[in-house]
Amino acid sequence: MIRTSVSHLLALALLAGTAAAQVHYGPDGHPWRQRADSGPDAEVPGWYYNLGLSGLRIELVENAPATLVVRHVFDGSPAHKKLALGDVIVGAAGKRFATPHRNGYGMDKFGAHGPVLEFANALEECQGPQANGKLALLVQRDGKEREVTLDVGQRHGTFSPTFPAECRKSERIRAELLELLVAAQREDGSFGDPVVDTFAPLALLQGDKPAHAKAVERNVRFHARTTKAVDVDSLINWRYMTAAIVMSEYQLATREKGVVAELAEVRDFLYSSQYLSLSQLKPSVKQSHPDSWPESELEQHGGWGHNTGFEGYGPIAMLTGQGALAFALMSRCGVEVDRARHDAAYAFLERGTGSNGYVWYGDEVAGDKDWADMGRTGAAGIANALSPWPDATYRSRARRHSAVIGEHPESFPDTHGSPILGMGYAGLAAWVEPTNFRRLMDANRWWFTLAQCNDGSFYYQPNRDNAGYGSDARLQASAVTAFLFSIPLKRLALTGRTFPTR
Repeated sequence: MIRTSVSHLLALALLAGTAAAQVHYGPDGHPWRQRADSGPDAEVPGWYYNLGLSGLRIELVENAPATLVVRHVFDGSPAHKKLALGDVIVGAAGKRFATPHRNGYGMDKFGAHGPVLEFANALEECQGPQANGKLALLVQRDGKEREVTLDVGQRHGTFSPTFPAECRKSERIRAELLELLVAAQREDGSFGDPVVDTFAPLALLQGDKPAHAKAVERNVRFHARTTKAVDVDSLINWRYMTAAIVMSEYQLATREKGVVAELAEVRDFLYSSQYLSLSQLKPSVKQSHPDSWPESELEQHGGWGHNTGFEGYGPIAMLTGQGALAFALMSRCGVEVDRARHDAAYAFLERGTGSNGYVWYGDEVAGDKDWADMGRTGAAGIANALSPWPDATYRSRARRHSAVIGEHPESFPDTHGSPILGMGYAGLAAWVEPTNFRRLMDANRWWFTLAQCNDGSFYYQPNRDNAGYGSDARLQASAVTAFLFSIPLKRLALTGRTFPTR
């Protein structure tokens, strides 16, 4: 149920005291100059911040860091015909923005801070039970200052202190997003890329409607049809990790025996693509990446890179975490997995883990107090949590990964490579210890408030990287939000559901 508005405001106050910054923008125009080439965001002239249900897109500017500059207004939104391009928002809910934002990327800058956070808090508060759905903004235009009121309504309400659990707003959003995902599925059963093909079916697998189950089945058929024991496609390991994880959860939920054979094919491919020997080193690597190739069998041993064997700069933790997780889930389905290979993946992750639990890019550690991109840590955490062996070492590692995510939740939506992928895995590892999941959600309440668009979809907010932004500015964010809001339901092996022993 929804808690009292007093409790909610206290949660917002705590959030305001723990957050830190927004997005790293540079003199080359990144990220503002980037555009989506299709979908509802194709009309937007750049990759700007979405301001929640208001219908506004804004830019953060260096010479006025306590303001939000309007760069786009969606037709039919609460801001339509109320604000114009170039308007400068200097306050919300009767208060001027008090704190400048901090541009940049790093431990001292992650999170929301200044006008982005203050706007998010005002937008959330105005939708509460003691409010009227009206958001008052202080706006500068043509050298004059005036108040503009947006009617954002109260249809969704506010997040409860326990969101996404026991939260009407979260459940309503989740239900809407599941319908969006069903509508977005392609004819071939896919959703367009490995990120959405991971989180969309996993979210839909936790839905309650026949259409949800049908969409998952179609996606599983897609994965089965497009994977095989021998494959030489490019950037291939991302797709096979996705297939293994989705098909495993589907098999556990449905007991469909035919999926086991498909998983065995994926296992065989992952065997071939895992780096274990110098004999897998492509000769060209020594010339193309002279500082990256391994000089001994142990270096980068047990990991997966973008492609099979060893190419480019070699195996990375984000894929290796997914590989260890894939083996763990397939084992639960009755697929025999070689323990030496599985433990080699775990060992790779452990070599890349600092004493604080943070996982660095490969199998080398960062500083003992360093942290940033939590997606890798998340993948390692959930992989260790689901280890098929009773050895307490794996669970201990999982708790350590979960703890650092809970201690430093600020970088959640702003990570290397695919931030959306990182969000999903960070959420899973945080859930290993629910107190860390609580910290993660509380520290990023602002993101869920501002990423929600006026049409109910969620938006890929600007960040350090742009992987996944362009042709689709919303489907990835919508899929991961639906998935994250499903985690407390515990309907997947990933989120704590137990299944009968095979």
